[in-house]
Amino acid sequence: MPAPSPGYSITVRVEAPTDPAATARLSSVVAEAGGAITALDVAESHPDMLVVDVSCNTTDVEHSESITKAIGALEGFSVRKVSDRTFLLHLGGKIEVTPKVPLTHRDDLSRAYTPGVARVCMAIAENPADARRLTIKRNTVAVVTDGSAVLGLGNIGPAAALPVMEGKALLFKRFAGVDAWPVCLDTQDSDKIVEIVKAIAPVYGGVNLEDISAPRCFEIEERLRAELDIPVFHDDQHGTAIVVLGALINALRVVRKDIANVRFVISGVGAAGSAIIRLLKRQGATMIIGCDSKGAVYDAPDGSSDMRRWLVENTNPEKLTGSLKEVLVGADVFIGVSAPNILDERDIANMAKDAIVFALANPVPEIDPMEAQRHAAVVATGRSDFPNQINNVLAFPGFFRGLLDGGLHDITDEMLYAAANAIANRVAPDELNPSYIIPSVFDASVAPAVAAAVREIGAKRNNPSD
Repeated sequence: MPAPSPGYSITVRVEAPTDPAATARLSSVVAEAGGAITALDVAESHPDMLVVDVSCNTTDVEHSESITKAIGALEGFSVRKVSDRTFLLHLGGKIEVTPKVPLTHRDDLSRAYTPGVARVCMAIAENPADARRLTIKRNTVAVVTDGSAVLGLGNIGPAAALPVMEGKALLFKRFAGVDAWPVCLDTQDSDKIVEIVKAIAPVYGGVNLEDISAPRCFEIEERLRAELDIPVFHDDQHGTAIVVLGALINALRVVRKDIANVRFVISGVGAAGSAIIRLLKRQGATMIIGCDSKGAVYDAPDGSSDMRRWLVENTNPEKLTGSLKEVLVGADVFIGVSAPNILDERDIANMAKDAIVFALANPVPEIDPMEAQRHAAVVATGRSDFPNQINNVLAFPGFFRGLLDGGLHDITDEMLYAAANAIANRVAPDELNPSYIIPSVFDASVAPAVAAAVREIGAKRNNPSD
């Protein structure tokens, strides 16, 4: 059974007897049912009854229900109410707009709004570039989705995707001070998405595309980059690739292998997988095999997408065929951005000595990390309850901080590469080990380091003689 997670945390309000051992019996039954207690508080006390709030982490909804039933079955105890703490956190949304300037008297109003604001409007009308200096544009990013490919959930639509986009905006602000706003579009027509984003672009200093299905996401990104004068970043591609490469650089340092001599197998060749492959090649990888649901990618039949043709031209030079399990034999590195539970312990045992396994499908990885650890030298996942969490939050806040501060429009492979190396280098040599190849998402030094790396590359492009 997976370990209990804060993502499935509940608080059960229980009527309990008043005897001294009552709370101990309550704690025991929760522990016996597999819950991890995080708090136990007496909410009310009466002569003949206690009301106790017991909070615990569980593994999933079914586990939460079984714990609640076990509590209710205790003699003398009864369950009043069960609160899902994740749902409570989302009540009313997770972000808000707050003023940056005071508005306490007439003078403030006259400057912030009418009549004073008219002068600022006319200044921008005369010089549109001043919008970046005089409005929220200089520090604001649109988080754009159509809800067609929400991580782990699929095509759930714009309204159901909104909690994810709110979370993204929250992370932008928390880790890099960037103001971001969810833009969830009720269309999955690529032309309409491009048209809408272009129409709202005057408000924003950048666009973060999120959870748009492939191959549409490639076309949308390419068109927006060509037609807008602000940076467009597809986090599912580029954010994932940055963090994966950052972790891989350090994993290879741990096992003392040279990327040029390493054989890679990538499971999942959509948005994330293809971007990872591009950066691996930029870092010096030469032996990469991409796999889709049918196995190794080795040809591009008539009607194949541009991305498929690119993969055939740039991966699997030996044109190997076979299933994922077959081509994984002897590989040094497995990177999964695909589907849960597609590998088992024997598959990892068949890899090369000192293998590296990045099982990044979320919330359930391609292989149980505990099984992978029995044979691989380094294991990473996208989960927060296992060492070496590969999380895009290490990349996109700092990356946009650098773009916005540098007034940069174009995003290049050199920037992605520099950001990955900046993340890797936040782990000092004396900190590096198989369980610590990538910094914590709460490491406050990461976002500034990524921002600085992006700004430096941008400055060199703008001033090539420097």
